[in-house]
Amino acid sequence: QVHMVESGGGLVQPGGSLRLSCVPSITILSFNVIRWYRQTPGKERDLVAQINTGGARHYPEDSVRGRFTISRDIGRNAVDLQMNRVNPEDTAVYYCYGEQWGEPPTDHWGQGTQVTVSS
Repeated sequence: QVHMVESGGGLVQPGGSLRLSCVPSITILSFNVIRWYRQTPGKERDLVAQINTGGARHYPEDSVRGRFTISRDIGRNAVDLQMNRVNPEDTAVYYCYGEQWGEPPTDHWGQGTQVTVSS
């Protein structure tokens, strides 16, 4: 069973920074794409950022573009989400997702890590 282990969540003040990390139990090179999603109570899970096997990055939300950066560290076997200039609207549970290579591909989700932006 593949695990996606998130870490780095917590309480941060508005304007501050936080770095989330996702460490899969298998090599990150086993994934076609790794994504960070976020979810608030009563709402759907939204895609925040993704990075594919070639290193291409995508940020579908205008609200995070320029503030959040997704990156991968092959040495640590981790995909990080650097969150800068956070605001209360960034408060959510953040989930790591990986689509593992295969036919068909296999989806793997982490348990989520809470990020709270508050003074």
